Amino acid sequence: MKGLILSGGKGTRLYPLTYTRAKQLIPVANKPVLVRVIEAIRDAGITEIGIVIGDTGPEIREAIGNGSQFGVEVTYIEQEAPLGLAHAVKISQDFLGEDRFVMFLGDNVIEGGISPLIADFANHSEWNSQIVLTAVERPEQYGVAKLNSDGQIVRLAEKPKEAPSNLALVGIYMFDHHIFEATNAIDPSFRDELEITDAIQWLIDHGYSVFPHIHRGWWIDTGRPDDMLNANSLVLEELTPQIQGYVDSGSEVDPRVTIERGAEIINSVVRGPTIIGRSARIVNSYIGPFTSIYHNVVVENSEIERSIVLEHSSICDIPARIQDSLIGRYTNVGISALRPKSIKMNLGDHSHLELL
Repeated sequence: MKGLILSGGKGTRLYPLTYTRAKQLIPVANKPVLVRVIEAIRDAGITEIGIVIGDTGPEIREAIGNGSQFGVEVTYIEQEAPLGLAHAVKISQDFLGEDRFVMFLGDNVIEGGISPLIADFANHSEWNSQIVLTAVERPEQYGVAKLNSDGQIVRLAEKPKEAPSNLALVGIYMFDHHIFEATNAIDPSFRDELEITDAIQWLIDHGYSVFPHIHRGWWIDTGRPDDMLNANSLVLEELTPQIQGYVDSGSEVDPRVTIERGAEIINSVVRGPTIIGRSARIVNSYIGPFTSIYHNVVVENSEIERSIVLEHSSICDIPARIQDSLIGRYTNVGISALRPKSIKMNLGDHSHLELL
């Protein structure tokens, strides 16, 4: 089998962070989401991976390279415009050939990996496709599947006004080569995109075997700031804590904290689940649960909780606790007059904020 990762989206729902950073490279628990996807596919025994890229392709190429650092071989497939998931499959035919493959959206985070799922599909050569579904609260916001009494998929709808069920397509799909018949046969939707739901429906209508897999764990599409924070919290809870940096005697660090190499904790309180990145420096500060501090960040005389702070940023002398925030790269957060207040922000790269 081969892997296909779709990483062509612009990430407009995550502006301003994604003005200067591919959304798939924003980290949760200090690891870019795209790297988590690559590792999930690798851990399922697949080492040949194609990555569909768009406008942010140069940044993704620089971060991922040829894949050798992750134990895989990466081929890049350029998509000239965001013309739909089925279009991404269609343009990947030369890479995929006749192989069965898993397609994974590059901004999704899922509990438990995909190894059992891949093994299930590999052990059923008679299946032409397998689609991962999960129950959601607002199915009208997703592609949705309707199952018959035997548990088979009979109908798919893309963001329907009246959803036929609460089972949404997670963003993980298994296909054999017959999917290319579907992508070549369907027409663009009203969004002028080739929809993957239409391609799968074509397979069903033409007698191909499409089986559902109901995912019972958590799954998050990290397309919005709140989703990113939720994903960060869930992944932090899965980490095995370890202390590789320095903690002085005046600090209190609870057992659920990970401190990476070169990081320093000075006269501070750090409560987990939390991760402090390489060469970060935490001084006279409080880092609360569900916070990810990335590499080379300085937090001094400040408090922060349930937030993500990207690399080379500084947060100094803030009198109120920062919480539920995304703070971009090379960002300086300071204050010029002491006036206690609650702070919530989504700051892009190279921002400079002074609170008056």
